This record gives sequence, C-alpha cells and structure tokens, in this order.
Amino acid sequence: MNPAQRNRQVPELSDEAALSLAMQGDQEAFGVLYERYVARIYNYVYYRTGNHHDAEDLTARVFYRAIRNIRNYEDRGLPISAWLYRIAHNLIANWHRDKSRRPEIVLDESIHLTQNPEHPEMTLLINEERERLLTIIRKLPPDRQQLLILKFMDHLSNAEIGQIMGRTEGAVKSLYHRTLLALRDDLTKLSHGDEDEEAFPKA
Repeated sequence: MNPAQRNRQVPELSDEAALSLAMQGDQEAFGVLYERYVARIYNYVYYRTGNHHDAEDLTARVFYRAIRNIRNYEDRGLPISAWLYRIAHNLIANWHRDKSRRPEIVLDESIHLTQNPEHPEMTLLINEERERLLTIIRKLPPDRQQLLILKFMDHLSNAEIGQIMGRTEGAVKSLYHRTLLALRDDLTKLSHGDEDEEAFPKA
C-alpha cells in the first residue's frame, strides 16, 4: 500500500484496527485515536481541574504516556477510550496530590441555558432548576462528581467507568444509585426550603 492510499484509509479505521496498528508502532494510526478522543479527554480533565491551562498540559501528558505505553496495551474487552480515561484519572490524582487541594469540577460551561423567546417564563424556570442541580452537584464528594461526569457528559458504560475509577461494575452501579438518591433528597430539601421562604418571606 502506497502512502497516498494509506492516508486516505487511516481516518476510516475502527478503534480496534487503529489500536492494532498503533501497537506495532504506526504513528498515523495512533494519530487517528488521538484525533478521535482528544476533545473528550480534554473535557474530562478540564471538569476535574477547573482551568484550561492545566487541562491542556495534562491532556498532552495523557497522550504522551499513551504513545509511550501503547505497545504494552492489554486488551481486557473494553474500548481504548477506557484506557485513556484511566491514564487521565491517574494523572489528575497526582495533580491534585501535588497541588494539595480538593478537586473542583467546573460544570457551568458544559451546560447551555435554555432559551425560548415564546415562553420566557418557562425558560426561567428550567434554568433555575439547572442552577439548583449544579449547586448540589458541586457539593458532592469528588468520586460522585466524577461518576456523573463520565455517565452523563461522556456517556460511558458502568464497565468503562469502573475501569477508569478502579472499581467493579457492581460497585459503580451501587455508587450511582446512592448518588441519585442523594441528589433527589437534596433537591427535595432545597425545594422545600424555597417553599418555606415563599410562605414566610423575610421582613
């Protein structure tokens, strides 16, 4: 196969085919995986660090570490993305340890507020509910925040999340269930608090 033919076909490779070639030292094939997942890894890192500069640096380190270790990749029946997220997870953990601070997840920029010019009152209500949810999510422990990011923003399966977080699929399901219950309880308490304020307005 000549280079021109290869350049046309590489972008059409499946993850499995690109991974197989990358494990043999094919840099173009690794480039396919990079282009396919760099945005997702960057978003994940950004949500976990809270600033663009560190997110860019850590994302670059994720793929640098990946290309250095791609030959030793072990297929465990999970997509290559789970391996990349796991590398990112470990680097972020080291980053927080070095910074000696609790992880902060910035979710605001990932959620676009609803705009409906025909029903502005409905738009206001929906956006207020989203703000309430964001307020509660920010107060969750780091592992539960991470779970919600991987589940709802990256749409990963429980098995993939377990690989990233170093937990069994059953443990992820259990944590997810407890997290949803906690969110529901907190939302209920917050709603009741608002009702109390309306019933007994401050003087």
